[in-house]
Amino acid sequence: MISPLAYVDADAKLGRNVTVHPFAYIDKNVTIGDDCEIMPYASVLSGTRMGKGNVVYQSAIVGATPQDFKFRGEDTVLEIGDNNTIREKVIINRATYPSGKTSIGNGNYLLEGVHIAHDTHVGNDCVLGNGAKTAGNCEVCDHAILGSDVILKHGCRVGSWALLRDGCRANKDVPPYIVAAHNPISYYGINAVLLAKQGQFADNVIDDIAKAYRQIYQCGTSLDNALRRIPEVIPVSPEIRYLLDFIGASEKGIIGVASV
Repeated sequence: MISPLAYVDADAKLGRNVTVHPFAYIDKNVTIGDDCEIMPYASVLSGTRMGKGNVVYQSAIVGATPQDFKFRGEDTVLEIGDNNTIREKVIINRATYPSGKTSIGNGNYLLEGVHIAHDTHVGNDCVLGNGAKTAGNCEVCDHAILGSDVILKHGCRVGSWALLRDGCRANKDVPPYIVAAHNPISYYGINAVLLAKQGQFADNVIDDIAKAYRQIYQCGTSLDNALRRIPEVIPVSPEIRYLLDFIGASEKGIIGVASV
């Protein structure tokens, strides 16, 4: 399943039923799990640890050297889980330091031109649209969607089930379950359509999430007061607890509401 026109370093470890197309490049110090497919002109570079069932499309570069002036050439790591689709011209940088890692979970879909920078962590079942880009040390939690040309600045987090509309520029954390839009980026409402469509959230839970964000964005009080009030007026389900914990742990602060 390996084309004689591909380059596969003798040090690379390939699982069963791996397909490597002509002109693909597999570097040393690479592990690729079973049933992966590496398309023509794709590069899987040193330090990449890839699970099963991934497809890497033409001209993607996986495990690229970090674009970080602090990088000193050490052996660092990119970990990729299972069943990810990595489309054309995607670039994923490995970590800056040996103590860190860049990680991509399972079942993600990275569309054409996505760039995942060093030490960024992408969870499971996320979609990153055409040309979406993260700076270093970002976090994209499970089921998040980044529209086309979204940019996350250094260290920003995106909560689970959040949706960032096309072209947003995030310089603060985007809390879970919401839709973010506009520039400057701002709260646009909760991601109710997707939450209901997935069937994992009861109607009363979706209503409670909406009530929680009304406390945060629409009651004219401080964020600290809103976070204290939410457990007093809304049942603390696992979803509400996650919301509170995510916002409470924010170091950059969360995005605001659109000014009128």
